[in-house]
Amino acid sequence: MRKTEIPELVKHVGSNIKKIIEDKNLKVRHVAHDADLDIEALRRYMLGKQIMGIDKCIRIAKALNVEISALFDGV
Repeated sequence: MRKTEIPELVKHVGSNIKKIIEDKNLKVRHVAHDADLDIEALRRYMLGKQIMGIDKCIRIAKALNVEISALFDGV
């Protein structure tokens, strides 16, 4: 795998984050603020364009008020 290739797993997690935000009628900017993330970073995660560390996954899950496993549903 080349360094620029993003694994499908990352895209799937991003899609799950986006779906949870939509299902809960949340604003991306509020989730980013609650997760202490830059809004553009969160958008890159949601689009599967950037790999996030476990610390970011935990912060996003807390901001969404879901178990971290919800981010990995269907993986």
